[in-house]
Amino acid sequence: MFKLSEIKELIKLLDESSVHELEIEEEGSRLSIRKPGQKEVINVQPSIPQIHPTTPLHVQQTTYGSDQGTATVVQQVEVDSKSLLHKIVSPMVGTFYRAASPEGAPLVSKGDKVDSKSTVCIIEAMKLMNELEAEVRGEIVEVLVDNGQLVEFGQPLFLVKPE
Repeated sequence: MFKLSEIKELIKLLDESSVHELEIEEEGSRLSIRKPGQKEVINVQPSIPQIHPTTPLHVQQTTYGSDQGTATVVQQVEVDSKSLLHKIVSPMVGTFYRAASPEGAPLVSKGDKVDSKSTVCIIEAMKLMNELEAEVRGEIVEVLVDNGQLVEFGQPLFLVKPE
């Protein structure tokens, strides 16, 4: 809790400075002091780390207002491009195979176009070969597991850019 003498001292310091607003949190208490009659717009653009040029950005704008003034905060938030991709996941525990036979070519590779009924791999479980379909129309962006690798239920196997 703030003491009255501390609050008076903070008000005095605020009046004598060019600062228009002060906000302090201490031990669960929050104190906010604003100079009356001040109206300003603040655009804050935090530094953004280097990102891939094709990574989409989402701009968030929030306006806060009161009797004393308005502040607008603008933030650019990086959208994880992988969150826009469809994940094809393993429906069971088993062994992942990219081809229908040991000597055969992979059913799909990075860059291949698939539709919802395209077979993308085979999962062997209890000596049964189970064909897995793409579930979505798009382009294979990444194969996440190696041929012959054991996979778990729900494990992502492919990333697909939906069309």
